[in-house]
Amino acid sequence: MVSKFCGSVEVAVVAGRVVRFDNVRGYGFIAPAHGGEDVFLHVNDLMIPEEYLRSGLQVEFEIEEGDRGLRATSVRLPEGVDHKSLKSVPVQHGTVGDDGEPLCDVFSQEELSREITELLLAAAPTLTAEQILLIRRRVVEFGRGHGWVEG
Repeated sequence: MVSKFCGSVEVAVVAGRVVRFDNVRGYGFIAPAHGGEDVFLHVNDLMIPEEYLRSGLQVEFEIEEGDRGLRATSVRLPEGVDHKSLKSVPVQHGTVGDDGEPLCDVFSQEELSREITELLLAAAPTLTAEQILLIRRRVVEFGRGHGWVEG
C-alpha cells in the first residue's frame, strides 16, 4: 500500500487484481494484493478504458467506504504497464499472472451450480436429482469458502 497526499488529505493507493468485471452491468470486484475482502468496482470509477478490464488484470486504486462496503475509486494501471498489450483476449483457465501466481475465474452461485450439474450429468448419468442437488450444494459451499464463488 502506498500513500499519497491529495490536498491535505492522505489517500492510500492499493494494488490488486480484477477478480471479475461484468461489462453489461458495469461493475465487478478487485482482490487487494494485501489480502482482505474483495472491493467493489464500478465503471464510473475507472481511469482506464473499460475494454482493458479482464480477470487477473493488475491495477492500482484507492479505497473508500461505500454504502454497502468497500469501494474502489480512481482505478488505473500501475506505472510501467504497456497499454498496448491490454487489448488482448481475456485470461483463460490455467493462465498465470505477472507474478507467476495462477489466475482463476470467480463464478456466481448460479454459474457454478449450472457447470457442476452439466459435469455430473456427463460423468455419471445415473445420479438421481437428489444426489446431484446434494453434491452441487456441498461443492458450492466449498467454493464459497475458497473464494471461487461470489457472495
